[in-house]
This record gives sequence, structure tokens and C-alpha cells, in this order.
Amino acid sequence: MVRSLWTAASGMSAQQTYVDTISNNLSNINTTGYKKEQAEFKTLLYQNLQTKQTDNEGNPKPVSAQVGLGTRTAAITSQFTQGSLIATENKADFAIEGEGFFMVQLQDGSRAYTRNGSMKFMIGTDGLTLADSDGNLVLDSTGSPITFPEGISSSKITIDSTGRVLYPDENNNDAPTGIQIGLVQFANPAGLEKVYGSMLKETAASGTAVLEYESDGITKSKIHQGYLEASNVQAVDEMVNLIVAQRAYEMNSKAITASDEMLKQANNLRQ
Repeated sequence: MVRSLWTAASGMSAQQTYVDTISNNLSNINTTGYKKEQAEFKTLLYQNLQTKQTDNEGNPKPVSAQVGLGTRTAAITSQFTQGSLIATENKADFAIEGEGFFMVQLQDGSRAYTRNGSMKFMIGTDGLTLADSDGNLVLDSTGSPITFPEGISSSKITIDSTGRVLYPDENNNDAPTGIQIGLVQFANPAGLEKVYGSMLKETAASGTAVLEYESDGITKSKIHQGYLEASNVQAVDEMVNLIVAQRAYEMNSKAITASDEMLKQANNLRQ
């Protein structure tokens, strides 16, 4: 019965983690580019009550007797499915259709990756610079910040589906500027490390970032200017998962109560 107490307690702890994950998904349901997280569980060690032996007639038993000792959280993985595209009519908003990520340079000089395409044009001493809402510089296909010389109007800058930056020439026709927005892909995006906000960093588990512009063996992503990618969290699914987690938590709680009552009855036994 003491074993059942600890087993049920591990179940309650695991379900609490599940509820925490669901709560985080629901709280980010309106976060641009957010990818839902899924808690995964695994069983703990099994205790052998009886190994494979023979019965009283000498016949071997086909199975042993083992009892599980509970569960624990094995991983919390992000689901990188495509979110809905929402029109904003803002020239500095970009949505990715596909498996790509924007490259940005953080304040400490390190490189990070994001699906959040809510960006801004910052005015500097040398002209315009494309940055995200936190001021991190957006990088082009060469890994350099995307800048525009003085005299360029942000309202006339357009970006095609391949990420090429265009600007009207003297004939008022959109012409390539030679700037290409940098998009990368990962062999295992679920292995990316979450830094803060929607920023992700490369790890050994994610694999090395592959630049789409230079790679021919991958499916290229598309960029939609004037759109943002919404979160891929489905409120209905999360509410169902929340109910399932709550019921599992209650059942583990009742198992602890039942074990406690059994221990109480055992303590009250008299000779």
C-alpha cells in the first residue's frame, strides 16, 4: 500500500505538469508564431514480484509478475505544424508558409531563429534597418543585418514569396535590390532550445541550420508580406486535454485516498 501511495503521487505530479503545459498553450493562443507544446510521459521502473518460475507440477510459467512504480514526464515537445495566416496590411509583417525560420541577431551578438514575422523598420544614421519588435536585427541570406540606404521609403519596399527584397526603379517597376531575407530549416526543429519569447537557438539535437537559399534538396518556404502566422493552438483540443488531465489527477488522488483507508483499516486490526 505504501507503494501505491508513491505510484499515485507520481501520477498526480505528471498530470500537474500536463496541466501546466496546457495552460501555457492556452495563454499563448494569440501569440504570433507560437507552436503548441505536448507533454509526453513514460513509465518508471518495474518491481519484480515473481520472476519466471515453474508451477507445482514443474511446468514453466509463461510470464513473470511485475508491478509498475508510476510515471514521469519524459519530454515536452513543440508541434511545428502550420498556423493560420492572418492579414494585417502592414508592410513590415511577414508570415512563413513552410518549415522555414527567420534569422535574427540578439542583443548579445548571438544568432537566434523565430517564426514571429512581426517586424519594424528602424531609422538609423545610415538609413533603415529591419528588426523585430524587440529591436533584434533581422538577417539576410548572408547572415548580415538587412539595411537600406538613406532616401528609401519603407512604404515602397516589397518582398516576394521567395524572400527577395524589391524596390521601385526609375520607371516605377519593382526591381530586385540584391537583398534576400534569410530563411533556414532544421532536420529536427523540435530539438531547438527556447530562449525567450518566440526566440529559438540551435542545439545538437536540432541539427545545423540549413539555409534555404543555398540548398536545392529541401522544399522552399514562402513569405507572405502583410500577413502574420497565428498560433497553431486549437482551443477545443486544449480544453479536451485539460479535462482528461483533470480526471486523471482526480483518479490518482482517489487511489491515494483508497490506500490511506486500507492502511487505516490495517492499523485498526486487533488480535
